[in-house]
Amino acid sequence: MSAAAHAPKSRAPKSRAPKSRATHSPARDAQPATSLSAAPAAPDASLGASPAQPGALPPLRFGYGTNGLADLRLDDVLSLLADLGYDGLGLTLDHMHLDPLAPGLAARTRRVAHRLDALGLGVTVETGARYVLDPRRKHGPSLLDPDPDDRARRADLLVRAVRVAADLGAHAVHCFSGVVPEGTDTDTAWKRLAETLTPVLDAAASAGIPLAVEPEPGHLLATLADFHRLRGALGDPEPLGLTLDIGHCQCLEPLSPADCVRAAAPWLRHVQIEDMRRGIHEHLPFGDGEIDFPPVLAALAATGYQGLTVVELPRHSHAGPHFAAHSLPFLRHAERTAATAPPATAPALQQTAPPHGAPSATPEGSSTR
Repeated sequence: MSAAAHAPKSRAPKSRAPKSRATHSPARDAQPATSLSAAPAAPDASLGASPAQPGALPPLRFGYGTNGLADLRLDDVLSLLADLGYDGLGLTLDHMHLDPLAPGLAARTRRVAHRLDALGLGVTVETGARYVLDPRRKHGPSLLDPDPDDRARRADLLVRAVRVAADLGAHAVHCFSGVVPEGTDTDTAWKRLAETLTPVLDAAASAGIPLAVEPEPGHLLATLADFHRLRGALGDPEPLGLTLDIGHCQCLEPLSPADCVRAAAPWLRHVQIEDMRRGIHEHLPFGDGEIDFPPVLAALAATGYQGLTVVELPRHSHAGPHFAAHSLPFLRHAERTAATAPPATAPALQQTAPPHGAPSATPEGSSTR
């Protein structure tokens, strides 16, 4: 099914009443997350996954990632997504969109929060900007770097993201582990990951914002099994949740994407979605890959997940408005199809998974996006 088959029909702009949002104090550039002048309320438990109630399932809430709209000003991104009918966005903190390192973060965050409220948009804060910390190293430094000062810089970015998320009323902060550095053994890498994430999790607990770690092909934490290894190493802390990327399930996991959703349900705090092919880590527009989306969306709705499901097409920013316009009708059509399909039966295994954590041979490779 091609995405073009479900192009949006012309319609009058949708009137959007502001959604209720917990009131937070402005982010403080120089303060730790635990020192917010007014502690934000914990996100509603309904935003995570929980057993669905009998009867009709609630509609899913779809967003679009700002890393796929990098050529637009942030205010234009927000207007575009509201006009197209999206429920929210995955906001990647980057130099072009709410730069987390530039002066005046508190005031800039406050303005974005007011705009989100006016448009009725939800938000997840994402931290996958390619060069926000280092102009020469993609996604560097990571949580696994040999230099403890470099690891601390990444942890500081995540703590800033927690503060921003609290002040925006976001339902989660997304992050990933990073690639194992050359010359580092995996046991050492796991130890660094757990140690470096600990202060971030403390900040998340104080702010009432889940930290949603994403399994990423080619990274140390590449699979759902790796996520559970991290949970065990950290003692299963309450703020630690999961970002599930549906395309990554198709790429790497032994279970089908729908079965990955069911297996991950208790820890789901954020979901990313795009098309993908088996064994090839390349984010594709809907209809260009191999994923059968109605069963995936049916499984997601059945978990009771009410956070955002965010379209993740970072390599398509050159035509971002086009793909944003076509992605939502595709997903809504798949959602309607799922509602009329018979219930899923036994879990179906996909073909044999690639070697654990193996990067593909595509340009995206292990560095991701």
